[in-house]
Parts: sequence; structure tokens; C-alpha cells
Amino acid sequence: MRPLRIIRSRRSARVLTAGLLMSGLLTAGVVTAPAANAAPGGDAYVVSLGDSYIAGEAGRWAGNSNKGEKYIDALGSSAYFDNATNNAEQITRCHRSKSAEIFLGDGVNGVNLSCSGARTATFTDSNGNFKPGLDFYSSGSNQGQALALQNFAATHRVTMVVVSIGGNDFAFKDIVTSCVADFLASPSWWKDYCSDDSSVVKNFTAANIATQTANVAQALKNVRQAMVTAGYADSEYKIVVQNYMSPIPTASGFRYSQSGYTRQSTGGCGFWDGDADWANNTALVAINGAVRNGVTQSGLTNVVTLDLASAFNGHRLCEKGVGLIEETGVGSWSAPGAVDKSEWINQIRTVSTATTNYYIQESIHPNYWGQLALRNCVRQAYNNGAIRGGTCNISGAGLNALGEPNMALR
Repeated sequence: MRPLRIIRSRRSARVLTAGLLMSGLLTAGVVTAPAANAAPGGDAYVVSLGDSYIAGEAGRWAGNSNKGEKYIDALGSSAYFDNATNNAEQITRCHRSKSAEIFLGDGVNGVNLSCSGARTATFTDSNGNFKPGLDFYSSGSNQGQALALQNFAATHRVTMVVVSIGGNDFAFKDIVTSCVADFLASPSWWKDYCSDDSSVVKNFTAANIATQTANVAQALKNVRQAMVTAGYADSEYKIVVQNYMSPIPTASGFRYSQSGYTRQSTGGCGFWDGDADWANNTALVAINGAVRNGVTQSGLTNVVTLDLASAFNGHRLCEKGVGLIEETGVGSWSAPGAVDKSEWINQIRTVSTATTNYYIQESIHPNYWGQLALRNCVRQAYNNGAIRGGTCNISGAGLNALGEPNMALR
């Protein structure tokens, strides 16, 4: 089989940064005794922990276009800068975008401690980029996300911690790469499906699902341990655990035929129908099940869940009813009504974007509109401090007063 050549679109990298080999270990379990110090007072903060789906990966781009970057570039070159002077990332390639869901605004303080590519445990990827997990890793200036939360919460009053974790533990990046590679390397009359590749199947064995469920549970216990050590009682904050949305439709929902290469060359969604159905009905179900069961296994009493599985239905990558900017007739991402006609998931990038400002790691992640839709869901979960869970879905066309797609949490 001819392997798919996927590289990062900037000169210095060659692969997706999400979902690489784990090199760290989860640390201690849940703490049962309260810390000696007390939770701080002052203004309330909400904090995000986890992976690319909460960090804000792809949050620079509002929709998709093959016509040119300028038509969808909502945030510009500083989209992922999060240091004090707004000229670099605090952690290289964490891609904590300015459109990330945790920045509720409207009088609510938000802090983004998540990182694109993160797993439950800390590791360093093959490009040497530090990927903090939801643990207490500490080496020099590098800290795991649980430790970073602990240090922040010790001096700031944290009332809500939103968590997205588990997808990379199931090798999300490798699965996407395999699916697109198989689509491009096999003809429609002799399809090579990724869903039966041994490298993919191994991620969804009962044994691995049980392992990753336990890892999610331990990661959540680490969040509580961080807060206990910072001086919090369980009643003083809530953990909101979100699952993963469907990024592509099932077979009947694609607007591009699976014959030929249009799905990838134009749409950036190179999946066979059979693999798209498997991704929705098997892979996503297994990953979200591990997240849900991980919450249960954690035994924590101050956790609510945010179900996002169908949150983008109607605006997924290559789905009927929406399209590329040039397909829908809107002038650019900022044109009136663009949000209603645009995809909220970023295209899968390949070698063709090597000389652009796109990153391969932005592939198949919620884009600017997707991030703001998630922000609306999280805002409703925050509920003016009376934090609640539920299922979030699109509730209508247009934007709310804060410029977010209209969503409903039920």
C-alpha cells in the first residue's frame, strides 16, 4: 500500500502533533483528606484542561475554502499566541486559540491550560514538543495540567473546570491518517478500509477500551486531587466533562461522491462511506463510552457531563446543506449569514498545504465557528454559576448577541 504523505504545513514539521506515543505516567490517585489551606476568595474563574478539542485547535479558520486563506482567516497569525506579550505560545504547538470555548467573557474569567495533542499522561512528541497530561508531571518549567491547575487554583478562585480528554489515548491522529491514506491509495472498485486495519482495530479491543476508561477516571481523580491540594472542598467547584462531537457525516450525508478523489482533493474529507459509518457508529461511540464510563469509575460526586456527540450535525465536514466559502456564494467568513452556510469542522490537510499558514494538526477539529458554538454550550453549562450538564445541539440559525452560533443545552 502506498502510504499517505501527510506533513505539517509549516516548514519545520512533518506530521500531526496529536495522538503520539506516551512517555509519562499518571501519578497519584484521589486524595481523601482536605488540604490545610483554604480556597482563595476573589473573582471566579473557569479553567479548561485536556486536548486539542478544548484547547482551540483550528480556531483561526472560520469555515473552509480552497480559494485562499484570506476568505476564512478570522483570527490571523496570532491566533495561538497565549503568552503575556501576545507574540508566542507558552507551550509550543499547544495551539490554545483565542476562540477557545473557555473564554466566556461577559464578566467571566477564563484560563486555558489544555494542549493540542495531550493525552491523560504527560509525554514529549516526536518533534520534541512537550505535551502535558492531566497529571502532576514536573521537570524544570514543564508541568502536567493537573499540577498547573493546582498552582493556579491556589491563588485564584476556580468554580468550574471543563475537561476534554481521552481521544488521543485512542490514537485519534493515527486513525485519521490511516483512513485518508486508505481512501487515496485504493480505487472505488476495490476499497481498502481503515476500519479493518490492524493498527486501527487494536485501539478498540475490549482490553484497550477498559484501559483508556481507567486512564480517564484517573485523570479526573487527578483534577480533584489538584483542587483538594489547593484548598477546595468538592462543594466549592464543579468539573464539567465533555465528550467528542461527530466531525463527519455518515455515508448518506456527504455532498461529495466517494468515487474519484473529490472528497479529499476538494472537500478535505477523504473517508470511504464504510469508514465514515464506522467512525460514527463504532469509533466515536467507543471513545465517548470510555469518557462516560471514566466519569463513573472516578467516583467523583461533583462532576456533570456535557454531551456534544451531535452538536455539529448539519455543519460537519463535507456534509450536505453547508459548503466551502466558494460553494455557498458568501464573500468571506465575515459576510452576513456565513456561519449558517459554513462547515464548523476544519478540512483534513495534506501535502498540498505545505506552503501555506495551515497546520496539519488543525485537521478535522472544530474551527472558529465550531469553537464559538462550543463556547455557547459551555456558557450555558456555567449557567451564571449554577453549573449544570446536559446535551448541547444547534438551536437555530444566526448568532447570539455575543457572536456565537445559537445552541441549546438540554
